[in-house]
Amino acid sequence: MQFKRMEEEEKVILVNENDEQIGLMPKLEAHQKAILHRAFSVFVINSKNELMLQQRAQHKYHSPGLWTNTCCSHQREGETNVGAGMRRLQEEMGFITTLKDSVSFIYKAPFDNGLTEHEYDHVLIGRYEKDPVINPDEVADWKWMSIERIKKDMLDHPQVYTEWFKIIFEKFYSHITL
Repeated sequence: MQFKRMEEEEKVILVNENDEQIGLMPKLEAHQKAILHRAFSVFVINSKNELMLQQRAQHKYHSPGLWTNTCCSHQREGETNVGAGMRRLQEEMGFITTLKDSVSFIYKAPFDNGLTEHEYDHVLIGRYEKDPVINPDEVADWKWMSIERIKKDMLDHPQVYTEWFKIIFEKFYSHITL
């Protein structure tokens, strides 16, 4: 499958605990070796204070079918956090909106398949009112959900959400509203 090969060959930016670039590594290798690398998580909120969630495509190599924030990925070398977020928002959800760099944090989350996310994650916030045009190679489904309803649903059904989304909600709840 060509998409899978391209995904495995993409490189991530390796960073230290100060988010200073120290190298590049193929994305899959970084996840196999649990190496700290730069990432971003986009949160798009509408005027009703609802967050646009996406359900990850079933063929993703980790966290398939789980609900998460609007989109997330890795910056490319030379790309700003906001530029990367806008690029990936267009690729996954089919639209672009203005994003604001909010808060960042380091997390490490091992998965059942032997891979580990160890990321210096930048949380980006934006506003949008319309429906997305999802890319089925990346996204299985989407929905608007109120921030309060997400908090309650995470307590009742934590297994349906990605690890990074749960961490962001728990630690940085106050930063994801505009």
